[in-house]
Amino acid sequence: MKLATKIVGGIFALLFILLFIICERDRPVSELVPLYANQDSRFMSILGMKVHYRDEGVQTDSVPLILLHGMSSSLNTWDSVAMGLKSVRRVISLDLPGFGLTGPSPENTYNFDYYSKFIDSFTTRLHIKRFILVGNSMGGAISWNYALHNPKGLAKMVLIDAAGYPKKGESGSLGFKIASTPVINNLLLYATPKTLVRKSLETIYFDQNRLTDAQVERFHDVAIREGNRAVALEIFKGSFGTTKNKGQINQVKSPTLILWGEKDNLISVENVALFKRDILGSRAEIYKNVGHVPMEEVPGKVTASILNFIR
Repeated sequence: MKLATKIVGGIFALLFILLFIICERDRPVSELVPLYANQDSRFMSILGMKVHYRDEGVQTDSVPLILLHGMSSSLNTWDSVAMGLKSVRRVISLDLPGFGLTGPSPENTYNFDYYSKFIDSFTTRLHIKRFILVGNSMGGAISWNYALHNPKGLAKMVLIDAAGYPKKGESGSLGFKIASTPVINNLLLYATPKTLVRKSLETIYFDQNRLTDAQVERFHDVAIREGNRAVALEIFKGSFGTTKNKGQINQVKSPTLILWGEKDNLISVENVALFKRDILGSRAEIYKNVGHVPMEEVPGKVTASILNFIR
């Protein structure tokens, strides 16, 4: 009994020492703005936050595209696609509440109801009445839920490797696995090593040449932005399950384009058939040898697909 107690005590002591070694402070947003905001960046005071966004392209466009990133990402994921779209359309990308330079919501609420309210408030402030949502992963799930919330305001929708159906045995990323593991996931509030970020990104990209040191640095920095780690943990613990209005995908009526990476390890390409079945009249394209973020791996193809659809 004494030996077992000593062993357990030793394990906890080692874990404490390890946590102490890799523990890192949250980075204040004032340190990150000079690094990751650019000349096109703007900050809107809304719902108690300063929302980081970029409003580019043809400002006379009455039905702009609004680009929503996925979990633990930022508006930077759209850089190449926005570059291709803005010569012919108005393109708005943003850091969703809880992510990027925007940071946490004072309401500390993260579910589909909240993000629908946020989109309403954001578009109202920009005097936008109708728009096209383009969402990747979690941003895709927010998009189709918004289509149920405000079908009149949504002209069209593009879902890129979108969440929406139960898992199908996907391998997933190391970071997401840890974040979904009870008790252990609380360590991520204090320790988010760059090696973990790199391993997670290796799962997201099929083309590993797309993964650069600069990307690892950026993902790591915005992950430890003040308050962002607590938001990610809240979501992984099931905050989206608190949504009151749980709509069904087969109730979506908005014209929809479904884009998918064939080699997605996070959300299986099998979901394409489900979305096509449930959203009547939807169209789909699958990109060969592409992972979870086609807009980063094959931005030219994604841009062409979006333009063909919205024309």
